[in-house]
Amino acid sequence: MPLIGYARVSTEDQTPLPQSEALQSAGCTEIFEEHASGGNRARPVLARVLERIGKGDTLVVVRIDRLARSLSHLLEVIEKLEGKGAFFRSLQDPIDTASPQGKFTLQVLGAAAEFERALIRERTKAGLASARSKGRVGGNPGLRAKDPEALRKVRLARQDGYMERLNETAQDWVPHVRRLRPDLAWEDVLRIINGPLPHDRRWTQSRLLRAVKAYVADGFLPAEVLGRAGRRETDDRLPAIVAAIKGADPEITLQAICDRLESMRERTPRGRTSWQPSSVRMLLERAEKLGLL
Repeated sequence: MPLIGYARVSTEDQTPLPQSEALQSAGCTEIFEEHASGGNRARPVLARVLERIGKGDTLVVVRIDRLARSLSHLLEVIEKLEGKGAFFRSLQDPIDTASPQGKFTLQVLGAAAEFERALIRERTKAGLASARSKGRVGGNPGLRAKDPEALRKVRLARQDGYMERLNETAQDWVPHVRRLRPDLAWEDVLRIINGPLPHDRRWTQSRLLRAVKAYVADGFLPAEVLGRAGRRETDDRLPAIVAAIKGADPEITLQAICDRLESMRERTPRGRTSWQPSSVRMLLERAEKLGLL
């Protein structure tokens, strides 16, 4: 079973070298290093590691706090690994989900986290009941009074939370939008984005447009991506879609493109639902002649 190491330090001044050496001594065949705060869940290197890990692999860290600063985040990562049939091990903590003892420790941690959440809920309910009995009303006084400054702060907080959630999924859609818009219509861009994604992570057009507008407003995407798509000849549409898939992954095989087109429910030039590599090759050749590749 391949061991994949993950080493993290918080600042550029620190070095992950001691962690990497410990991981190498433990037998890790690959080691990923990252400079990022442990409180930030949207770490790009960690996201690549979790995407890279496959069935039977084991993610290894020196200590739990190198992976997660909260129990909820730790359990979230381990749940993702279990969903892939992978395991987790901490060299300096008694957690190895490939062993019965490690699984037991994890179950204890999960029970402790649920117990802590239940206590918080009970304390919150008791506090609210006590306040109501004394005639106090919960909530923000500024919001109750519709104070403009209080309302502005709430809007900004909500926007920050929304942008943080978008950043966690940016790798799914930003590269496609940046590369394909406004050359392709939103309907086609949406289908290309959703093609490789599991059902529960797929986008709707309204959600995607809202996300793109937010990124344009913050300067993360150029305003041109919101421009109106130009008219495209019917014969050019399929070559453009195939070129977009190829452009996103230059090493993708013809059969993989066939699978992607079928998952998008895109019909062949002859109207069939089943694609063949020869049809994809023909469309790629046409795309090259049109200057799409």
